Amino acid sequence: MGRQTPLTEALFYILLSVRKPNHGYGIIQDVEELTGGRVVLGPGTLYGAIQTMTARGWIRIYSEETESRKKKEYIITDLGREIFAEEKRRLEELLQNAAKMEEGTW
Repeated sequence: MGRQTPLTEALFYILLSVRKPNHGYGIIQDVEELTGGRVVLGPGTLYGAIQTMTARGWIRIYSEETESRKKKEYIITDLGREIFAEEKRRLEELLQNAAKMEEGTW
């Protein structure tokens, strides 16, 4: 699975945001809130990422409104959880190694 990482920041936060069923606008709001407004996903970025992650099996449609504008909710899959966990481990290693260098323990 190592070839799936590193994830872009957008993919990382989208996977984090769909641990519970969530729709596109909800994902945008969650990411903006989690990052204190530092990361703002545009619709093109979001829906392109959703298409990619759906095709890779990282997320799936949880529910879809058939009326009005067909609002879809997405949820992370088991494979998506594995990818996220792998990326989290990679990021933790980066931080640990940076701390070792700064502390002079390496």
